[in-house]
Amino acid sequence: MNAPSIFLEARRAFHAAILDSFLTMDSGGIPSNADRHSTASVEIAKRIAEQLGQFTQASRLAGQMSGNKFEKVCLQFLRHTFPGLHHPRPGNWMVTHVSGRNRLTIAEFEQYRHLVALDEAAKNNPELAAALGSDYTITPDIIIARKPEPDEEINRNAGLVDDDCCKHASLRERNNAQPILHASISCKWTVRSDRVQNARAEALNLVRNRKGRLPHIAVITGEPLPSRIAAIALGTGDIDCVYHFALRELVAAVKEIDHGVAGDLLETMISGKRLRDIEDLPLDLAV
Repeated sequence: MNAPSIFLEARRAFHAAILDSFLTMDSGGIPSNADRHSTASVEIAKRIAEQLGQFTQASRLAGQMSGNKFEKVCLQFLRHTFPGLHHPRPGNWMVTHVSGRNRLTIAEFEQYRHLVALDEAAKNNPELAAALGSDYTITPDIIIARKPEPDEEINRNAGLVDDDCCKHASLRERNNAQPILHASISCKWTVRSDRVQNARAEALNLVRNRKGRLPHIAVITGEPLPSRIAAIALGTGDIDCVYHFALRELVAAVKEIDHGVAGDLLETMISGKRLRDIEDLPLDLAV
């Protein structure tokens, strides 16, 4: 019998870490990612938790605390999986958790470094500040970036570049010292209306404010209700795709409670390539 794949084992470890820390069930039988005021949310979340393994009975953590833990578990999953794709997606990669909430974090990357000058100009010009508002405020939870390559690496197999060509390409270290943003990932343990708007606003700001290649823009969520997932997943133009922490288990849970509307909505999102499992994310990032 073949051993489980690295990605499958990483998915299991990802779920084990979540069960060990913040996917718990309180004394009333309500999972920590469920909305206690929604029967469907509670029933779906229970069935997901039962499929994943043994859960702990404990009080729900504060929203910010569970959110921070979810970000760190997602970070560990990506650090364990994405570097393994070096052969189809070579590069010198950084996979980083953005722990602070510096609104100019994104300006550390090549496509967005001009935002520093924009911010300085806005500080000295109230009219400009009012016009810009928060359009350049972008604070992702996880970032993946590629470091520029020295000419020795670019020319490793053939003399591709020299002093007389490619003088503006960002990948070339002699032209650009800033890392190149490859992906911006938001982690939403649960989905509420304010969090939906926040994720979409940041995605649109990434699209509008870039100079150069648009990075991947993704959302990872543990939300059990398909209707709330759809609030982020459906539509085009801002977020690439939403990744569920346990999509197979979610589909099975919805079938178990025979929630036809939710099942149809899930099928729409999956067949429409708007919703995938967390295990799909590293491969999608390699494109």
